[in-house]
Formats: sequence, structure tokens, C-alpha cells
Amino acid sequence: MALGGSASDLLKLRAQAVELFREGVAASDPESAVASALRARMDTIAAARRVILVAFGKAACTMARAALPFVGDKLQTACVVTNRENLVEVPGVEVIAGGHPLPDEGSVRGADAIESAARSATPGDLLLVLVSGGGSALTCAPVPGVSLADKIALNQALIRSGADITEVNAVRQKFSRLKGGRLAQLASGAKVLSLFLSDVPGDDVATIASGPTAKPVTCAADATAILERYDLLGTLPPTLCAYFNGSAARAEPDAACFDHVENVVIGSNAISLQRVMSSAGSQYAVVVKADDWLDGDVSEAAAMLHRLTVSAARRAPVAIVAGGEPTVRVRGSGRGGRNQELALRFALLNERTSIRRPWVFLSGGTDGRDGPTDAAGGLVDAGSTSWMRQLGCSPERCLNNNDSYHALALSGDLLMTGPTGTNVADLQILLMQ
Repeated sequence: MALGGSASDLLKLRAQAVELFREGVAASDPESAVASALRARMDTIAAARRVILVAFGKAACTMARAALPFVGDKLQTACVVTNRENLVEVPGVEVIAGGHPLPDEGSVRGADAIESAARSATPGDLLLVLVSGGGSALTCAPVPGVSLADKIALNQALIRSGADITEVNAVRQKFSRLKGGRLAQLASGAKVLSLFLSDVPGDDVATIASGPTAKPVTCAADATAILERYDLLGTLPPTLCAYFNGSAARAEPDAACFDHVENVVIGSNAISLQRVMSSAGSQYAVVVKADDWLDGDVSEAAAMLHRLTVSAARRAPVAIVAGGEPTVRVRGSGRGGRNQELALRFALLNERTSIRRPWVFLSGGTDGRDGPTDAAGGLVDAGSTSWMRQLGCSPERCLNNNDSYHALALSGDLLMTGPTGTNVADLQILLMQ
């Protein structure tokens, strides 16, 4: 077999990679995960006088629809905030579209509705909180004196800096009326049950969507250190600096407000990754898990995965899988996302050090959207960069301009799934014959 593989062999590998990706996404299906969690907590629902339901994130509509049959006529009020791509009707529930990856006016309106619903809870009630990836941007509740424009500037600076999701959310918490446990604080002694779809390393509920019902694990000094690490302190709007230097930014929710809170992770990248590994094991004798959480700069992640693939080539056929969220420092003006850039970098590394087997590499966001594009990620093989060059595209120049979308679109290597209704970070799948 040729090193690049025949066209039919590559098509088969590409189809297998896409199917494994879809299985990984399905493993963290929000509807079944919510139903399973609530089925095990029927006593909690039965004990409640009333139920107030709030859901926010990319899977909010699906999670809310799954919860409604369990709360029945105890439902007092419900509010759902999601992104426009995943917005669907939820019977009897107000659904609000917010902005992602940057908040917008819809995010502010959604946060206000959630805040109002939570404030209506009293002792004897149950505040049911359904949280999924994207929840931080989709619910924007700026602290007094801070505007939506200020929050957008902060989010944009953090996203472009290369900070990881844990660092980004640690800073976001300090400028929000809901994040960092403040949503739980609003519930006035009511029981709080939060179900999380996790898109963060270690499934830390204090980090998912900036920890709205979790006791904060970072303080203002931690946030300051993060801003200094990425040279952002001098770039913040004056209103943010003024608030950050005041006493209000250092105030944390009273620990007692978490006594009646139960936080439960019901879906995660680890669960999805395990499904991919199990399915790959039925087709490949060797399945290698690259890392517990793929993070760090996308160039380093690509290099690590390529080295691992070159080393594993002697054992082919083999499947290599990973999950996580590497970061990209944006310096150019092109279009793309971390998964597209990871795929393109991997293909370029193969030009320098060839993988001595036919292979395909997929990197995709489980929500179906990679960065501000309509692609979930990229799916490349040994011929991808050659196609780009033949069509007049320099993949190196595209990378330098953060324009991986353009390069992958030319070579037919964009991974297009449409919105999936879930979000448990990214999956990487390398298949080699």
C-alpha cells in the first residue's frame, strides 16, 4: 500500500473517523444524561414546594426539554438561554438567544431573566440549574459600573491571549453577578440542584460556565496574576480596572449559601473519549490515549500528537485519541478555530517528517462549531497540504494569519456537522493503517 494510501482506503479511514467522532458526541447526549440524573433524584423533586428551572449553555434547550416531564406541575417558572444555532422551542418556557463566543445584548437579557428567576426562589423551593458549555458568554450579568462593552473587551482579550478555559473563567467570575457561586447565593436558602455538561479539564464545577453554583476556588489575586501573565492588565477598560481595584471585587459569596447545593456532572469529555476508545477498539488492535486533557498552545499539541503518531507507525493499524481544548494566540485577521488550526498544523508536520503509513487526523469541537465559523474542525490526510498548494494556497501563510478555515475549505478538509446540541470540549482522532 502506498504511504498516502489509495483513494478508497483514505475515504474509508475518513468515514471511520467521522463516525467515531459522532459516537463520542452522542455519549454526552444532554437529553439522556438529564433524564438519568433526575430519575435518580425524584425524592428531591417530590420534597420541593415549587421548582424554578433555569438552563443556559449550548445544550440548554435539550436539557430543559428533558427536565420538564420530571418537574411536572411543580414548575413555577423556567428560563432558557442558548446560542442562536441551538435555539429551538421549549413548550411553555421562555427561550432567549445570547451571543457566543462573545456576549451580546441577548446574553444580558438572558442573564437578567435567570437572575430574576433565581431571586424568586424561597426556602422549600428547588432551583434546578442546567448548565452546559458556552454558559459564560451566553449569560452576561456585569457588576455595577461595568458595561456589556467592557465585558466584551475583557472576553475578547482573554480569548485572543491564549489563556486556557480555567484561567478565562477565573477572571470572568470577578465581574459577574451570577458567576463564581453568585447564582446559588441568589436562591435565598432554597435547595439548588445543578446538572453540568462539562467542557473543562477535570470536570471542575467551579470552572464550568464560570461556576455559577459552586464555591469559588480562586480570588481576586488569582485573577490579577492571570491578567499579568498574559500582559492584559494595561489593556483593560478603565471601568474594569476601577472595579477590580475596589473592595467589591474581593467579596466572595458566604460559604453558608452552598450548604443546600448539589452539583452533579452528568456528561463530559472523559465520558465521550471513553466511548471513542471503546468503539475504536472494535476496529483497531491498538488504541492509544494521548493524554488526559489536551491543552497548551495548539502548536505544541500538534507536535506532541505527530510525534506520537510517528512512533506508533511501526504498530499500525492503530487509533490514537485525545480530548481537551488547546489554545490559540490570535495574531492574524483570518478565519478559523483551534481545531482547524490543529488539523492544519498536523498536516504540515507530516510534510517535514512523514508518517510511514496511510493516515487521517480529525480534530473537532463536540458542539459542532469551532471558533467563529460554521465548521466543527478539520479532517486531514497526507495529501491535504499538497491539494492546498496545487490550488494556489500557502498553508504556512494561512497559519500565520490564523486563516486555517480558508486552507481547509480549499482542500475539502473542513469537518462540517452542524450544531450538535451538546458541548464537552474537543475530540481528536488519528486512524492509521
